[in-house]
Order: sequence, then structure tokens, then C-alpha cells
Amino acid sequence: MASCMVSILFLFPLIAAMSAEEPPGCKIRITNRGLEMLKYETQKFVVEELSNITMPEMKGKEGRFQYTIKEVKINELNLTYADLAFQPGLGLLFNVQNSSIALSFQRHILYWLFYDTGAINASAEGVNIHTVLHMTRDELGRLKISNITCDASIAKMKMKFTGTLGRVYDFLATFLTTGMRFLLNQQICPVMNHAGLVLINSLLETIPVRTEVDNYVGIDYSLLSDPVVTSRSLDMDFRGMFFELGNESNTLVNYAINPIVREYDRMVYLALSEYFFDSGLYSYYKAGIFQRNIANEHMPKDLEMLLRTTYFGTIMMINPALMEYPISLQLELNSAPKTTVKTSGVTVAITAIVTVMVLPPGKAPVQLSSMTMEAKFNAKVSMKGKRLAVHADLRRFKIYSNQSALESLALIPLQIPLKTMLQISIVPIINNWTKRGVAIPLADGMDFIEEVVEYHNGYLIIGADLHFSKGLREVIERKIQADAENAI
Repeated sequence: MASCMVSILFLFPLIAAMSAEEPPGCKIRITNRGLEMLKYETQKFVVEELSNITMPEMKGKEGRFQYTIKEVKINELNLTYADLAFQPGLGLLFNVQNSSIALSFQRHILYWLFYDTGAINASAEGVNIHTVLHMTRDELGRLKISNITCDASIAKMKMKFTGTLGRVYDFLATFLTTGMRFLLNQQICPVMNHAGLVLINSLLETIPVRTEVDNYVGIDYSLLSDPVVTSRSLDMDFRGMFFELGNESNTLVNYAINPIVREYDRMVYLALSEYFFDSGLYSYYKAGIFQRNIANEHMPKDLEMLLRTTYFGTIMMINPALMEYPISLQLELNSAPKTTVKTSGVTVAITAIVTVMVLPPGKAPVQLSSMTMEAKFNAKVSMKGKRLAVHADLRRFKIYSNQSALESLALIPLQIPLKTMLQISIVPIINNWTKRGVAIPLADGMDFIEEVVEYHNGYLIIGADLHFSKGLREVIERKIQADAENAI
């Protein structure tokens, strides 16, 4: 018995930790196809970085020769073989093999009483660079490169002298190429380290983590854990949670299922659970935007006439003088809307209290009736660039009295006019607001194209290809410039 109790106490922290694990509201998978798209931009970026290699001045003496080598310039990089691949358990591997670098520099050589200057053209051949970028989640939940493992080698180097004594100096080539190969080799990995730890990390900082969506709500895209890297994909679990800007701690708890992405055919997959949408609706509900008064010029005349006719008896009982005053409808949700995702699509259910009132000028509104409205919307999810948008269509509508079943029967003539009012006055406002969309956690310069939405029970998956609207260099330079301006 004692051993059983000890076992239970030992397992309890593990069980508690497992039960407390937060499921993601948003997941992104980048596949080998997506990485292939990124390969060209990465290769171009690396060539630009290596072209900026600077080398120290070389001075020395060899027998009766005194020499100075300076103004080293990288003229051309020929990456014969360059590959970008996933490194399972770590991150990304950028591998360069059997490539070459053409460079030139100026010589100043003193031999006895002869002084000579001229250009030296050289080529580094058999250039191999093996770079692994370790990708992790930082303390803010941002994707970052935490470390770089780099190994570079140059198989051989050739030089060609020009000038008065060019052929005489050819015997110096062996000595100089050894030194230059060593110095050039020593410069490659520091350049790659700076490119990854500084420049690429500045690119990753353009991915939204916790940002405002509009004047009412924000969204939290912090990573819940380190990315999972396999030979086929990079998988990232994001919190995917909206929050009210006025009360950021009041958020919806995530009890939704964990989206499962099984496909690898497209470049990128975005999976969103019901929680992603529910947390947004909950935050807007708490911000108070699901309240609307329909009165005066916003009230359709035929609907006002029908309301006046329906509640004629009530008005006469309260005060006959109220008949000449405007009638208004006040809509207020009594709970946050609820999203349901099934294989057939996405629906959003709302329940609201509709209050009918007379508006005597200069006096408090007079309530005539209160009814419950239940509505269900079909929601079509789409992507444009990297913004997720939703378009709603009213599917079902029902009103009933909060007072009695008899009054509910009296409300039947109001069903169609109120439904029409909702379609004409309320739904377009909602769609005009939701079509702006919300940005997904993707770096600047990258957009979704040719997306296809698939619906599953509890979540949806958007499979798409990637398009680069901006080059890596442009995005990085803009980010660095923006950071510099903000620091002033």
C-alpha cells in the first residue's frame, strides 16, 4: 500500500504537467517544397554577404623579396552546388560544395632596388561551407536562430601575376596562396554567423508575436514550444489567441482539440482550431462591439410600421401619446458567439436580446418588449496575401418572447422582417469589418497564393504555395532601418 502511494505521488506532477499542456490555436508547417522556394533567395543572400568579405593587409619578407598585399576584393562567387534542407532536431542546413570564389588584390613588392606594383587575380576553388542554423523559441515566444554551426574549407587557390616582373614573381605564388587561402577561409564562418544571428534574426522579428489587430483586440502568436524539425518539414505551434486590448488578462481558455496536419504536398500549411475563432469572438464580445441600436434613419420604415402595429396595444396601455414617437431596436449579445468547424464548413451561432423601445424626446426610452434572437451564420474563410479573412452569410434565424409562449406566437409576423433587417443592416457591417482580415505569423515579404481550405471536425487547414513579394535583403534592410529610426 505504501509503495502504491509513493508511485501515485511520483506520477502526480507528470500527470498534472501533461493535463496543463496548452494546445495550439494555430499551427504552421513549412515543407520541403516551401524550402525549395526559399533556396534561391537564401543563395542570393549568402552570395551578397560573402561578397562583402574584408581581409586584413598582408606584409612580409621572403628572401630578398618584401611584399605588401592589400585592397582585397571579391569579384565573383560561383556556387556550383548550394542546398537548403531541414536538419532534423536542429533547424536548417545550408550546404555549399565544390564552389569557387574569384578575387583580386594589389601587390607592392620590393626586390633589391626594384619596386613593382600591380594587380593579382586569384581564384579559390573547391570551396565547401557547411552551416547549420539552430532554430528555437526565445523567452518572448519568438522564433529565432539561437546558434550556428559552421565549417568552411578551401581545397586550393590559384594566382596570376601581371606587371613588369609578373613572371619573375610566379614562384611567390605558392607562398602567397597558402597565406591567402588561410585568411579567406578564416573569414567565411564569421560572415555566415553574422548573417544568421543578426540579419536572419532581424527577418524573423518581422513575424508578429503579440500585436494589435485593431482598436479593440490584439492577437498572441507566441510559440508554445521549440519548432519540430524533421527531414520533411518545420512544424510550429502558436498560441493563436485573441485578447481584448482594454483587459488583456481576460482571455478565453483553450479547450479545443489540437489540429493535426498530415499533408506535405503544398509549400505551407496553416491549421486553425475552433479556439482561434472563438477567442476572437470572445474578445470582441468583451470589448462591447456586439451591441447596436437601430433607430431613426437606420430603422427601415416598413419595419418600424410593423413594430408599431404589433405593439399597438402595449403602447396604448402604457401611454397613447407614445404612438407618435420613434421606435428603436436594441441588439445586445448575452454571450460570446460560438464557432463550430465541421467537414461541411464553419458556422457561428449567436444569441442576443432584442429590446423594442419607444424614444420620447428628452425622456428615458420606454421598453415595449424584450425578445431573444438566435441566429446561425455560415462563415467562409479565405486568405489574401498573409491576411486571413472571413465572410458571413445568415443561415438560420429565430426570435421568441422572454415573457410567454403566447407572445412568441404574436412575434411570428416579425420573423421575416427582422431577418431581412439583419441581412441588410447588420451582416454587411460585420463583413466589412471581417474582410480586413488578420495577419498570420509569417515573415514580411512572404505571401500565400493558390490556397485551398479543407475543413475537419474541430479545425480547418489551409494549404498553399508561397510567393516572395520582397527579397530577403530588402526586408532585412527595412527592418534594420525601422529599428534605427525607432531608437532615435
